[in-house]
Amino acid sequence: MELNFKVYGQGTPLIIMHGMFGMLDNWQLIAKKLAENYMVFLIDLRNHGRSPHSEDFGYSIMSEDLLKFMNDNWIHHAHLVGHSMGGKVAMRFALENPDMLDSLVVVDIAPKTYEGNHETIIDALCGLDLTSIESRTEAEAYFRKHIEEESTIQFLLKNLSREKDGDYRWKMNLPVIVSKYKEILGHEHSNEIFDGPTLFIRGENSNYIIPSEFEAYKHNFPRAKLVTVEKAGHWVHAENPEAFLSELITFLEK
Repeated sequence: MELNFKVYGQGTPLIIMHGMFGMLDNWQLIAKKLAENYMVFLIDLRNHGRSPHSEDFGYSIMSEDLLKFMNDNWIHHAHLVGHSMGGKVAMRFALENPDMLDSLVVVDIAPKTYEGNHETIIDALCGLDLTSIESRTEAEAYFRKHIEEESTIQFLLKNLSREKDGDYRWKMNLPVIVSKYKEILGHEHSNEIFDGPTLFIRGENSNYIIPSEFEAYKHNFPRAKLVTVEKAGHWVHAENPEAFLSELITFLEK
């Protein structure tokens, strides 16, 4: 699978992977800042953004996608950053290909199974009849009836694309993502180890990473460290980008 990607800057390669329902566009502000010192690759994971759609979807196949992407682009070593679902892809890749990473950064996700908390979003996405809307404003009004957080509404609207014939469609492969949702929430336990520098970044207002559980993560990532970004929830990089960048750059420079 040929993943869609963008490149910013020059220097040591740094790859960033978005979360579920996301796309590389969500990380452009961060990429442009990092591009002052790194060659930053933003990629759309399969079934997201402008990357191809497929019935196959899960962490193993997405890790294989990343390996192919790095080989195709002659990237032999890189720093790897992954947020949420992208963070789980990053962890899987690090355990399977430790020699290819200079460091690993996992943003607001843990190596564990989660209970579902996207049901409201999924119901809203599936309930929007794309054949009946005539403008993004109509879609926005629909989401406001079902979702409270304005930031989430704007995040989801970025997935809406208008075709040349005027019809709307989702950039993401919504049916497959929904069908594989439970698998994405899961975690496959492994005894493999990534012994490279590892940073977990959590949002202060998020419960995706529980600090009291952090020592257990070192079973697979013995050099892992944990930092908390204040005034941020799950979308750490968007809610407090300055603090997020400060923690990330400090880690990378070490």
